Amino acid sequence: MTSNPRPADAAPAHHRPGGGFRNPWLADDRGLRDFLKWQADRLRSPLPRAPRRIALPRAVPEFAAPRAAPDACAVTWVGHSTLLLQAGGLNILTDPIWSAVAGPLPGLGPRRLVPAAVPFEALPPLDVVLVSHDHYDHFDDATVRRLVAAHPSAQWVAPLGVGALLRDRGAARVAELDWWEGVDAAGARVTCVPAQHFSARTPFDRWRRLWCGFAVRAGAHAMYFAGDSGWFPGFAEIGARCGPFDIACLPIGAYEPRWFMRDQHMNPSDAVKAFADCRAEQALAHHHGTFQLTDEAIDAPVEALHAALDEAKIPRERFIALKPGQVFEI
Repeated sequence: MTSNPRPADAAPAHHRPGGGFRNPWLADDRGLRDFLKWQADRLRSPLPRAPRRIALPRAVPEFAAPRAAPDACAVTWVGHSTLLLQAGGLNILTDPIWSAVAGPLPGLGPRRLVPAAVPFEALPPLDVVLVSHDHYDHFDDATVRRLVAAHPSAQWVAPLGVGALLRDRGAARVAELDWWEGVDAAGARVTCVPAQHFSARTPFDRWRRLWCGFAVRAGAHAMYFAGDSGWFPGFAEIGARCGPFDIACLPIGAYEPRWFMRDQHMNPSDAVKAFADCRAEQALAHHHGTFQLTDEAIDAPVEALHAALDEAKIPRERFIALKPGQVFEI
């Protein structure tokens, strides 16, 4: 069952009049010309070659299996934006990617520098899988097909347009939502909430599918997964309408060069601001430390997060960058 709490007379400002979607808070969105300028800058000042693997501290993923207690609330960081949320006795997975490359072909795209901290075969039985948008580092074709085969009864939840991609890959139970629409999924209430980003899997389908974050209420707990987003005024509205949250999972990586990435990817300072806006008791970082997507060093986001928290006079323990495999439990 889905519902749409948006007032009936409110215009969907994020819908393009001719079809597709847009960011209603931006006067303009970075396009191909800006991307080519960024790549030309990289050719003039090449970055150091990324290593094939990096030695980040890791943790043994000691999550509850097959399920956590109904009153428990825990998050395990698998890597990048893949998180295992456990609340209300449910297992909920976000933006799953286990592949070695984030791209359309095995050798085309950014290489994974840190392996997935949870072996695919060790996943507990999944009740819900959340997919925030169609980019290859969030919607991985091979992983989706593996999950469909291994967890056929899971409920998939995605924004408008992404549901068709999931069905094409065999997903049987798919809820496709617009911003502020919600669905009852395996006993959890999942609401699709705004984000400031974009969509594309080819040069020809930009803006065709929607992007989003998710607010999840399961049992006595509320969680917010922001997906991929630049900072925007909507974080405060998300907190007002769907919060307060026990945990907010916020992206902190892929932010340089700032002139190009600012609108689509938060840096750690932006993420700290979003944390203050969204009415969460605790924040956990994601979208970092796994793929070399942009120009900052792979380990720079965590250091910058600590500096941003110190500057904002927020205790570091309230916004944690987990180790791969680490479990955070309330």
